[in-house]
Amino acid sequence: MDAQEAARRWAKAWKDGWESLDPEPIMSLYAPHAVHSTEPFREPSRDARQVRAYVERVLGEEEDPRVWMSDPIVEGDRASISWWASLRESAADTTLAGTSVLRFDADGLVVEQWDTWNQVGERRDPPDGSPLNR
Repeated sequence: MDAQEAARRWAKAWKDGWESLDPEPIMSLYAPHAVHSTEPFREPSRDARQVRAYVERVLGEEEDPRVWMSDPIVEGDRASISWWASLRESAADTTLAGTSVLRFDADGLVVEQWDTWNQVGERRDPPDGSPLNR
């Protein structure tokens, strides 16, 4: 699978899985040995089991997510995808705006993911003109 197709599949699975609070569409995308860094100063997950534990934990803390994904930027086996999520987390409104940098194997599975984001304590939609609103 080429990286463009893998990146589009990743964006759809994350949007669908996040909005339905279902880890299964998301977890189907990770190689067994995937490394997932959820923010720059946290210890990364070092295999799919640890990725699953993270995804299940955060989805369990969230309610009513609305998620937007940008079109991926792809070069070689790597992709960058910006995302935006408006939700309730631990009974408080919040919005996350971030980017995931991904590397895929030949089967289109994620072998590396590095995320970074900003967060604000209210629900917001992406701004007009954003690549997330296309």
